[in-house]
Amino acid sequence: MARVIVFLFLFIIFVFGLSFSVRQQVAPDTVADSLRYPKEKHLKNIRQLTFGGDNAEAYWSFNGRMVSFQSNNKAWGLGCDQIFYLNVDKPVLQHGKRPQLISTGLGRTTCAYFLPGDKQILFASTHLGGNDCPPEPGRTPGGKYLWPIYDTYDIFVADLKGKMKRQLTSGSGYDAEATVSPKGDKIVFTSTRNGDLDLYVMNIDGTGVKQITHEVGYDGGAFFSPDGTKIVFRASRPKTEAEKQEYMEYLKQGLVAPTAMEIFVCNADGSGLRQVTNLGKANWAPFYHPSGKKIIFSSNHHSQRGFQFNLFMINEDGTGLEQITYDNVFDSFPMFSPDGKRLIFSSNRNNNGTRDTNLFVADWVE
Repeated sequence: MARVIVFLFLFIIFVFGLSFSVRQQVAPDTVADSLRYPKEKHLKNIRQLTFGGDNAEAYWSFNGRMVSFQSNNKAWGLGCDQIFYLNVDKPVLQHGKRPQLISTGLGRTTCAYFLPGDKQILFASTHLGGNDCPPEPGRTPGGKYLWPIYDTYDIFVADLKGKMKRQLTSGSGYDAEATVSPKGDKIVFTSTRNGDLDLYVMNIDGTGVKQITHEVGYDGGAFFSPDGTKIVFRASRPKTEAEKQEYMEYLKQGLVAPTAMEIFVCNADGSGLRQVTNLGKANWAPFYHPSGKKIIFSSNHHSQRGFQFNLFMINEDGTGLEQITYDNVFDSFPMFSPDGKRLIFSSNRNNNGTRDTNLFVADWVE
């Protein structure tokens, strides 16, 4: 998801160790909704769904009752991210029970999404490239933080019992970050099959692959608009020849620097490309508001030191920026339920000073 893996943000949390407990900062008049910060006027009745580890990229089923997500919770015997799903209204994870595993348990996975009918889930996995978790890139002192772009990622489909049904992509190169149109007919994903990180769309069965972005830079984390006619995504756009050369050199090593990204939109066929944000730093994990006229996303543009990520919302034309969440370290991966009444997201709130990132669901208040 990405949406790739949350390497950058988990590393920053590790370095600064600045997780805080929400309950220590909530005003007395909000005790009834103790997981919500006082300024979070658009959120109500926040509930925590996971308890431990790093849990992210939770995406709703078409019926709005379940979410797929990735987790590396060591208490579940995991060495790196694997794919699970749970019923949002009947979570049992606080009792230590592991939810249903969807992926193979081998390799590393990311970016799961329900297919129409809510009987199958697609996700990306490296398991065909090896049973072990692939190594994460190191970081030299003072060096840039880098995401790995594993060329063994391909996109697969499994049923709700974890039985593999089919493989949608094959061949060398990175294929991941796949999401499905609300219309149920198309999938958008990121691939390096042309030597760059671009967006592609394909039919729901994996046929009819078409490239829809073409500029040098990382295009990823894409989602369709509620009516399926547009796509919102994050992108890096190196401008100078030196920046482009650095980007391509990293990519040849299976790496990308995700610290400078902005939000873009285009039509579902790739036409009408335009930039929405111009905030600087890292703006990512965008998702359309149910109206189809606004976009919610995660950003650290307001953070002096760069480690604080909160949710913001902006009009599709780039006006009307509004802060939505006020956690002190990390809020990201927001997604509205199909009926627009709820928002699910990942956060470091209420982790009692640990580095855990958990899933939270809230009623959305306009």
